Parts: sequence; C-alpha cells; structure tokens
Amino acid sequence: MSDIEIRDDRAAGRLEALGDGGEVVGRIEYFVLESPAPALVPVHTIVEPAHEGKGIAGSLARELYALSARQGVPVAPLCPYVVKWAERHPDEAPVADPALLRAAKDWLRAHPGRF
Repeated sequence: MSDIEIRDDRAAGRLEALGDGGEVVGRIEYFVLESPAPALVPVHTIVEPAHEGKGIAGSLARELYALSARQGVPVAPLCPYVVKWAERHPDEAPVADPALLRAAKDWLRAHPGRF
C-alpha cells in the first residue's frame, strides 16, 4: 500500500484517506450520535476503484477505532465493512452497546436523506 494520510473531517462526517498528491482515495462516512450517549456511527466505507485492494478500508476502520479510543467515545457501527472489520479485530474494536446500535438505527431512519 502506498503511503496514505488519514484526516477526520468531523464537520462533514467523513474520515478521509488521502493518497499521494492529497487526493481523497477512500472515506468512511459517519455521524456523531448524541443520545442516549455520544458515539461515532460509521454508515458507509468507500474506496475509489483505482485504489481498491490496497488496505485503505482497513486503515480507515483502524483509525476510526483509534480516534474513538482517544476521544473516549464508543463506535456503534452500521457500515457492513466496519462491522466485519471489528469482528476480525476484537482487540482494537470493542463490541458496541446494543442500546447505542438501536439508537443509531433510529437516528438513521429519522434522517433518510443524510446518507
């Protein structure tokens, strides 16, 4: 995998992987759940076709969980890729609280145009 930089664009709800030259080559789209408790909720993981198979999605998922640990906020994954990544990396990805997952699904249903 070529060197990538990962940045959190919290205002846009994106964790972005930047390739050589600063182009966005992948991203996790997420929102911040506020209630019943704060949580990062990844909804989609997208890697540009020309950059697939280079470990970018895994790097993004790893950084999402590292970010959550640094901030003391859990992850409540709805993105199928992040769910599977978390299952494969239980040492880095604590299991989400079922109440947070339910609240995240409710939030997503209440905001159908967001993602």
